[in-house]
Amino acid sequence: MKIAFLGTSAFAVPALKALVEAGHDVTCVYTRAPKPAGRGQNERKTPVHETADELGLAVRTPRTLRREDEAEAFEELDLDAAVVVSYGHILPKSFLDAPVLGCINIHGSLLPRWRGAAPIHRALLAGDAETGVTTMHMDEGLDTGPMLLAERTPISAADTAETVHDRLAALGATLIVSTLDGLMRKTIEPVPQPEDGVTYAHKLGKEEGLLDWRRPAAELERKVRAFHPWPGTSFDAPHAGGVERIKVLQAGLALAAGAPGTVSISRDGLPVVACGTGGLRLVKLQRPGKTAQPAEAFLCGFALPPGTILPLPAVVTLPQTKPG
Repeated sequence: MKIAFLGTSAFAVPALKALVEAGHDVTCVYTRAPKPAGRGQNERKTPVHETADELGLAVRTPRTLRREDEAEAFEELDLDAAVVVSYGHILPKSFLDAPVLGCINIHGSLLPRWRGAAPIHRALLAGDAETGVTTMHMDEGLDTGPMLLAERTPISAADTAETVHDRLAALGATLIVSTLDGLMRKTIEPVPQPEDGVTYAHKLGKEEGLLDWRRPAAELERKVRAFHPWPGTSFDAPHAGGVERIKVLQAGLALAAGAPGTVSISRDGLPVVACGTGGLRLVKLQRPGKTAQPAEAFLCGFALPPGTILPLPAVVTLPQTKPG
């Protein structure tokens, strides 16, 4: 097929490589424009842009797709299909209608569950037993188009957003090749998404990463995994007459007594914080500007004696996940 590829993040990279390896004619790659990054604030290309350069593909980085000349340039590509993966721009109808077979999206969930910006994180946070990848024909709604193919994968108790991200990116790469093959052979029948089971995976906010000890420990343990590596989870702890924000990189569940926020030390020497239900066992921690440490080593330089009561954060209003 003659296709365009529209993507930005690392999640899209395996799919772009797979399409080229499968022999498709990737006429053009659309991605977000380079942004200043790092200490020197030098412009940094997106992961998809860097991959396209390595593959020798033409790249376009429009800051908006709403201009008439952009729509005309896209239509002039004379595409069989466009593949869209984690792009970051909303496609106007002129783009959706231009390719013969339309625009095909790879979405990191089992639709209609977890439409929206952060499906991997929300699935982990909710304690879902499985997730997956769905390919769909795009329409003007938010991940509402008819489904083409799907692939499932279990979520283990050790999974983080990082491990699930990498697994789904690989699944998506395989699935998009099968999807385009099925569309060419006319062996795939698009299936409308059911109304039952719709949930929304709203964009993550950094404020969500602050651990609220009033919540159940099981929920906070999932949050540590769901928000790793970004935006991360943390808590405030008293230190040197003030308060220091400590990152939690790894945690587990434990028995605990006392009011939410009360610190105890487990038999193996790890800090345990009492929660609304149960306790959160802190396994790996990081102070601001310091390297991450196992909790045992962390306690050698930062005192969290038994009986310490950690401050409770302001209650954060969580985004609504269901319509209505």
